[in-house]
Amino acid sequence: MNQDVTSARSHAAQPFLQVIGVHKRFTGVHALRGVSLSFERGQIYHLLGENGCGKSTLIKIISGAQPPDEGELVIEGVRHARLSALESLAAGIETVYQDLSLLPNMSVAENVALTAELAGHAGKLARTFDRRALARTAARALESVGLPGDAGFQSTLIEQLPLATRQLVAIARAIASEAKFVIMDEPTTSLTQKEVDNLIAVLANLRAQDVTVLFVSHKLDECYAIGGEVIVLRDGQTMAQGQIAQFTKAQISELMTGRHLSTERYREGAVGQDVVLEVRGLARSGQFSDVSFALHAGEILGVTGLLDSGRNELARALAGVAPAQTGQVVLDGKSITLRTPSDAKNHRIGYVPEDRLNEGLFLDKPIRDNVITAMISSLRDRFGQIDRTRAMALSEQTVKDLQIATPGVDKPVQSLSGGNQQRVLIGRWLAIDPRVLILHGPTVGVDVGSKDIIYRIMQRLSQRGIGIILISDDLPELLQNCDRILMMKKGRVANEYQADTLSEADLYHALLSEAAA
Repeated sequence: MNQDVTSARSHAAQPFLQVIGVHKRFTGVHALRGVSLSFERGQIYHLLGENGCGKSTLIKIISGAQPPDEGELVIEGVRHARLSALESLAAGIETVYQDLSLLPNMSVAENVALTAELAGHAGKLARTFDRRALARTAARALESVGLPGDAGFQSTLIEQLPLATRQLVAIARAIASEAKFVIMDEPTTSLTQKEVDNLIAVLANLRAQDVTVLFVSHKLDECYAIGGEVIVLRDGQTMAQGQIAQFTKAQISELMTGRHLSTERYREGAVGQDVVLEVRGLARSGQFSDVSFALHAGEILGVTGLLDSGRNELARALAGVAPAQTGQVVLDGKSITLRTPSDAKNHRIGYVPEDRLNEGLFLDKPIRDNVITAMISSLRDRFGQIDRTRAMALSEQTVKDLQIATPGVDKPVQSLSGGNQQRVLIGRWLAIDPRVLILHGPTVGVDVGSKDIIYRIMQRLSQRGIGIILISDDLPELLQNCDRILMMKKGRVANEYQADTLSEADLYHALLSEAAA
């Protein structure tokens, strides 16, 4: 038999990547415990697990950002004890990180071409790009993810684009580099449903081109829609690998957490008669207009809609971050002014922002300092110093009440998993004894176990009479937790639904119908 033909068949038969017996340890943490996996060409794999299970560590080892302590990687038959980032790129491995890793002061086209330039020039960028070749490559890659490939868009600076568009540019960069193995770390976090549908089509095209995709997500519905194999990690070990269609959501959740999680409605409490918050004709030019609704004591009110619906801007207005220009807000029967976040805090309105890393937490500061931030003035003694005993007691009680997994409140918030970080942020606002709590995407980037804890916390808070506004595009989250759901369209409240009589299919259809109207 012809030697070249034999070699080609052997090459096609072997997996693109094998992870063999990989261990990774950090101070006091055994992050990966002998993980062994095999990735075939042209297949899609979903990497699932709770925050802290080892997903990020595994990704970093494959992409060359960190070395393993033990074990090896085999790429197209070549064994590696460790990889550098450039070696990983040169082998055809491209990672679309959750933080995107785009250069904000460079153009779309330059960012799309970046990986190919680095891999092709030993990690160094040329003084000048071949602009014509760059434009052709960028146009093909951008159009493949549903973005315009014209010169105007290509020349746009990344910092001028919304987050969802940047996400698609990052994916286009992987396509432009002709990667053989693409890792996508929660790529749909900031995408609309239409953009998610487009991404699913992009993944199908990559698979048709024999590209392997490792898809990291907390959204099981998307994983089922995409299809392929599922890999479940727990405590640094592989719990299961197989076709995702062979597992139910409940089985995957139990593999991830080690316990059974409910898929039924969490909402059981009764809504009070008293109106705690009333919004009348609220408007902010170009963002939302004539928004009116009432929130009852102990009610969980959902607000949803597409990205341009005004839902996010409404949340920020009620928190005093970007105040409304006209309209009235009434709290416990009295008209109030919300011009600054301090106004909201003084009126006992708490706000947990969607972007906890950039808008909510002080990552390098201790848990204690993050919890007491909204309470500093009331914790000062007569000399103006913070009463450390009271501060410690408050933060320790918060850790206990919200089941925050940490060895101590003196640990920096950045040492916690995403779900625990989110609970620290919720705890900050519970410290002010809120009348109203606005939760903006409270489980974005949070694993199923932490979601379960956060949902149960929400229910306990509502039972205490706190009015909760839940801003979310996670339809199961809304249906499982809310009493009513307001759907916004083009800055206005278009419809109102009773959550306990609504199916996910009906809400999804209504969402798309609103988009098409």
